[in-house]
Amino acid sequence: MSDPALGLLMLGLIVIVIMLGFPTAFTLMGLGMMFGFIAFFDPNQPWWTNRVFDLMVQRTFGAMTNDVLISIPLFVLMGYVMERGALVDKMFYSIQLAFRNVPASLAVATLVVCTFWGIASGLVGAVVVLMGVIAMNPMLKAGYDVRLASGVITAGGTLGILIPPSVMIIVYAAVAGQSVVKLYAAAMFPGFFLAFLYLVYVIGWALINPKIAPQLPETATRVPLPASSQRLAELFPGNAFASIFKAMFSPATRRTIDVDGKPMGLLHLLRMMLYALVPLMLAGATMMLVWWFAVIRPQINAPPPLPPELQPLGSAPVEAGPADVGPGPQFYWWFFGIAIVWGLLMVRYYWRMKPERLEVIKLLTTSVAPLGILTVIVLAVILFGITTATESAAVGAAGAFLLAVQAGTLNWKRTKEAVFLTAKTTSMVCWLFVGSALFSGVFAILGGQALVEKWVLSMNLSPLQFMILSQVIIFVLGWPLEWTEIIVIFVPIFLPLLKHFAIDPILWGVLVFVNLQAAFLSPPVAMSAFYLKGVSPPHVTLNQIFAGMMPYMLIVILCMVLMYIWPGLTLWLPQYLYGN
Repeated sequence: MSDPALGLLMLGLIVIVIMLGFPTAFTLMGLGMMFGFIAFFDPNQPWWTNRVFDLMVQRTFGAMTNDVLISIPLFVLMGYVMERGALVDKMFYSIQLAFRNVPASLAVATLVVCTFWGIASGLVGAVVVLMGVIAMNPMLKAGYDVRLASGVITAGGTLGILIPPSVMIIVYAAVAGQSVVKLYAAAMFPGFFLAFLYLVYVIGWALINPKIAPQLPETATRVPLPASSQRLAELFPGNAFASIFKAMFSPATRRTIDVDGKPMGLLHLLRMMLYALVPLMLAGATMMLVWWFAVIRPQINAPPPLPPELQPLGSAPVEAGPADVGPGPQFYWWFFGIAIVWGLLMVRYYWRMKPERLEVIKLLTTSVAPLGILTVIVLAVILFGITTATESAAVGAAGAFLLAVQAGTLNWKRTKEAVFLTAKTTSMVCWLFVGSALFSGVFAILGGQALVEKWVLSMNLSPLQFMILSQVIIFVLGWPLEWTEIIVIFVPIFLPLLKHFAIDPILWGVLVFVNLQAAFLSPPVAMSAFYLKGVSPPHVTLNQIFAGMMPYMLIVILCMVLMYIWPGLTLWLPQYLYGN
């Protein structure tokens, strides 16, 4: 048997052995050692001098000294602390109230929370289990179709592995030798775009067939008001925003309103006013960001004018300053037109503000804002180059501890559980790297890599055809295997071919990330289905969960097609932040 044939046998055995249930990392190391021993065997030398043992030591040391992997335990710790700290319950309740008038409101709220919580934690199993406990029973009791309820939880729970910060992106960066920061920037928009497609599908299905998501009863959509807000609404009926103003200038009236056993103080009213102004502040911040991006940033980055001695002869002198840099007059017309429309909408919003709406804003601010601010800080310091991925992971882990301690939900027992689970997950990933490094090294020595490259090149494929072939193979592998095996075993086989076909490894990698969502949604492995089954009522079957997940696999394929047609969806942000 030739050496390349041994390599292909090795590749086929790894799939079969993993499907039989053997641990992936040690299977990789075992097959690597066995086939490596055969590849390096010299009958004239003692067996213990076989070079495969040196290769094993080198690959292990290489994994231990890989700086990229340091961020994995910190991001995993951040996720487990948030999950053990039970910070999501209040968030789901507040988002459910915010979307109470939307079709399939419980499913929409579940998908939004899954997306947001997945970003913060990056742990698919934790998100699916947690949302299964929190959202599955309420949706079933409300009469939702089992397929809709299970599909939303399983598909939404997988988004955390795609949207940064993500362990999968870090693993791919280490395997492919790419920048974690650029991959984070590239995966940002596709991740949110896939979540948007999920949302469109859920709302569209509910509009076409309302029976799958019946309208919630009034008791489930009523916003509970504190006694102080009810009393304030009674004294100053009508607009809640105006009632706060009136109460601020009426000390005698405030003394008649009880707040936790004390008369309402001015500080309490100011806090309510601050909550009420949150939508206006967000609108203003958005407009300021657009103005900075379109007007101020080009002037800051404008090249300095040529000095007089370098200007062309006979030309008029060019004045210093970037006055001619920036958008044209059309931008200003559009900007101020949108600003006026937005301002009118804000006036209408505050004119119609009721105490219930103000209470929803308060719940959203107190439950979503802290976690949102932490997530934005962690991503911003990475994307803008303020810190490395490892340093930002440390910031995220420290912030997760502070949030859990502030919420009073993190005790010593839960802290130990989070640390133990972090060590367990990190050990699994690091041993996977050791096993995959040994496996890929032996596979290349046997000539398997060269044989695969020769086979692909012999087909005379175009870049589009190679892109389709590679993604189809990864999609099919997602049915029996998890993303870890695909990233560490099969992705390295395709990476050397990207240069030949002039395919950007960043674009190809993000397509793989989206593609690997199918690894969590495709039977027979479909780990997210088994996670959900473990916390679902007994009458919910695996077949029902599988049926609910299938449409989302088609949405994944649609997202990949759109990403290839419009590569700017993936490459615009990293090119804008870091150049070509």
